[in-house]
Amino acid sequence: MRSYAPAAETPPTPGAPPKPALNRSDWATLQRLFPYLWDYKWRVMAALAFMVGAKLANVGVPLLLKNLVDAMSFKPGDVQAVLIVPAALLVGYGLLRLSTSLFTELRELVFAKATEGAARRISLEVFRHLHALSLRFHLERQTGGMTRDIERGTRGVHSLISYSLYSIIPTLIEVTLVLTLLAVKFDVWFAGITIIALVFYITFTVTVTEWRTKFRKEMNELDSSAHSRAIDSLLNYETVKYFNNEEFEAQRYDENLKRYRAAAVKSQTTLSLLNTGQQLIIATGLVAMLWRATQGVVDGRMTLGDLVMVNAFMIQLYIPLGFLGVLYREIKQSLTDLSKMFNLMEREREIADQLGAPPLVFPPLLLGEGRGEGSPALDSAVRFENVSFAYEPSRPILHNISFVIPPGKTVAVVGSSGAGKSTLARLLFRFYDVGIPGSPAVAGGCITIAGQDIREVTQSSLRQAIGIVPQDTVLFNDTVEYNIAYGQPGASRAQVEVAARAARIHDFIASTPAGYATMVGERGLKLSGGEKQRVAIARTLLKNPPIMIFDEATSALDSANERAIQAELRSIAENKTTLVVAHRLSTVVDAHEILVMEAGQIIERGNHNDLLVRGGRYAQMWALQQQSNERLEK
Repeated sequence: MRSYAPAAETPPTPGAPPKPALNRSDWATLQRLFPYLWDYKWRVMAALAFMVGAKLANVGVPLLLKNLVDAMSFKPGDVQAVLIVPAALLVGYGLLRLSTSLFTELRELVFAKATEGAARRISLEVFRHLHALSLRFHLERQTGGMTRDIERGTRGVHSLISYSLYSIIPTLIEVTLVLTLLAVKFDVWFAGITIIALVFYITFTVTVTEWRTKFRKEMNELDSSAHSRAIDSLLNYETVKYFNNEEFEAQRYDENLKRYRAAAVKSQTTLSLLNTGQQLIIATGLVAMLWRATQGVVDGRMTLGDLVMVNAFMIQLYIPLGFLGVLYREIKQSLTDLSKMFNLMEREREIADQLGAPPLVFPPLLLGEGRGEGSPALDSAVRFENVSFAYEPSRPILHNISFVIPPGKTVAVVGSSGAGKSTLARLLFRFYDVGIPGSPAVAGGCITIAGQDIREVTQSSLRQAIGIVPQDTVLFNDTVEYNIAYGQPGASRAQVEVAARAARIHDFIASTPAGYATMVGERGLKLSGGEKQRVAIARTLLKNPPIMIFDEATSALDSANERAIQAELRSIAENKTTLVVAHRLSTVVDAHEILVMEAGQIIERGNHNDLLVRGGRYAQMWALQQQSNERLEK
């Protein structure tokens, strides 16, 4: 019994329409981030220990500086001035300074793996989740804006950890140590003045930063919008050139840049207001502290060394506080960026595997089920049973479609554009589930493979069992060999060449200077439409699944290559369960059954000769195409 096991675990949540983005609180974002860091808990603990050591050394510097200044009260020529001051205090001062830097570097060295590990894990989860989201999401997304959100979210992990662990927490530790020393060594007024200044400073910083956060958010939204516009325009480079609309695109992009500039100027103006207010509070607190210390020296309650120590403490304390506004703003922004990325990660899949869904299996065919000479030994029958479907509730696409593709047989679907032919392929791949969204009363029917409802098996095993040559072929910006081998990652060059020969593209590849190392360009734009389609055929042949879908597989080929590849495809399809979607009827004359679709319904079915004899819609289409071919030949 053949089975296709899933490549990765799937979430337990059943398929559901995506929920809108959440307005996540900062605390909820931190809770969401914490498990990623706790995987490195021993590194976190070690980093915190080094951080405390660095701050203890930093606080010790002003204390030693006080003793150094007080020790300078020796009379000129005193032996102690030469022996004690340089040998003890200066060396100790230097060691404390060195210890501060050493502990700081050790902290960053120890915690770097945790930071990078958390960022890597989050980025990988986002990447996997995006691939797991439905086709509907990817058709509606704005690639430029989404990638910018992911980029900012990943960077936000680094920023949040850096600013909180390396700046905010150390500053709080230092403030606590300094306040304790001032209150114990002198009087509570020193601690009181510092606390009052800190309260004013933090209140002002938080209030103004919260007020100006909306300007920063607006700036980011406009930045994402401008980026999306630029990416969309560049991806459609040829269309822009065809219609001579370079200036039009530049103007649209510039409109976004103008709005971004206005938001950026407003953000900078409010930032200047924030910085000015912060410096005013810092200066006031520093003057009050120095006035108190100076008065203590005059009154004889404090030494000159005490004055120097208080001044050093204030400078050490207020320098990091001077960046508190920037830090708070960046932390808020990092939390906002992370929240956006986490919302994206938590967006529910529209199409999800059921809990405990088994892989798709192909049991052996039983006698009497139509096994003939050369037919496959596994049951790969595909059944559409009363399938109805709509992308939007107001616009049904398929109406009670029923047909069977027996194992090893080929069924072709023809009809006018918009009849719903390609939708059948999307439903078979389970990019969408059957049914009408929002209308549970409308039965959607089911699609089965080898008797198994495709909604009840894993998507990974389902898609592993199906190969498709799509109408619109998009290639990766890599080599020809990579794009063909994508059908079976890890395939050897010999296997790639066999598939390329079968797709009639080997000779073309061999004639290029770089051969199979030829770069195809973004979306394969360096290749012609026919060359791209033959690469798509080759990689599907290399995949070699039991079920094949050809969605206008030869529409971009010339007549000679089309006939050659059609012969090859027919040979390959002999032992495959095949669904062919086509406009050109000449490509489906050998199909075991042909379905004629119109407005989402099957209006005729039969083989080529039967349909011609009936003289219905298929016969009319055949006659029109034959007349068109005759005109082209003339």
